[in-house]
Amino acid sequence: MRIDKYLKVSRLIKRRTVAAEACTGGRITINDKVAKASSEVKVGDIITITFGERVIKVRVETITEHALKADAAAMYSVIEG
Repeated sequence: MRIDKYLKVSRLIKRRTVAAEACTGGRITINDKVAKASSEVKVGDIITITFGERVIKVRVETITEHALKADAAAMYSVIEG
């Protein structure tokens, strides 16, 4: 799954366009490599998201095309943040 779609479905970022802009701005990394919006995400990948001063690091646990709000948090586990 593309990183911009994963961030939206998992509710880490609310909108896909915002997720794509964050990738373009270099604020998203996958396994310590700067991610493009089209970068693929796999189970076990470590995603780092920089929101201004705050940095969140999560591990991808599952990948699903659609997730309810209650199930979205199960798609990742927070490592730092």
